[in-house]
This record gives sequence, C-alpha cells and structure tokens, in this order.
Amino acid sequence: QVQLVESGGGLVQDGGSLRLSCAASGSIFRFEVAGWHRQAPGKQRELVATITGGGRTNVEGAAKGRFTISRDSAKNTVFLHMNSLKPEDTAVYYCNVGGVIVRTGGGFSSWGQGTQVTVSS
Repeated sequence: QVQLVESGGGLVQDGGSLRLSCAASGSIFRFEVAGWHRQAPGKQRELVATITGGGRTNVEGAAKGRFTISRDSAKNTVFLHMNSLKPEDTAVYYCNVGGVIVRTGGGFSSWGQGTQVTVSS
C-alpha cells in the first residue's frame, strides 16, 4: 500500500502564494501519474493539475498560468505551486497518485487526506 500525506495549506491573502506537498510512503512503487484536486464547500471535487511519470504536466481551467505542478522523484513527493491566489481558490486540496507496486506488479491509486487552503479578500 501507498500512503499519501499532504501539507502546506493554510490561510493566505488575495494575491499570495502557497506550495502544497504530497509525500508518498509505504510500498516501493513505479510512479505513473499524480494529480491535485480541490473541493470547495458545496461544490464537486475538481481536477486542478496533473503530472505523469514522463514529466508531462497539465493545469486545468482557472488555475492555468498561476499554478504549476512538479515532482521530486527522489523524495516521492509531488508539489503544487500556487501563485496569485484568489478567494475562489479556497478549497480543500487533495492529491492522488497512481502507479504500480514493484513487489506485486499490481496497480494502485491512493488519495491523501486533504489540506485546507483559504484565501482571504
């Protein structure tokens, strides 16, 4: 099994920046894809950004141009760099990592517990 722990959330003013981290631990795995998602109160969870094992990244919608996603493979950690934050970015942010467990060859998809990001106006 692979466990994910997110960190880096908090309260920031309009226009500020935060960096979220998602650290994976547990079984040794081959990384295939990771994504950051967010869920605002009363809204559905939405995809924010993805990164593949080949390093291809994509940022969705309103986050494009402000957020970037990156990975430190040596530390099994995925980051979401958020700049020019707006009140509408307020949400719980979740990371999701998919890959293959080396020992068993089985695939997995794990979610973190979420980290709150609040942007004040």
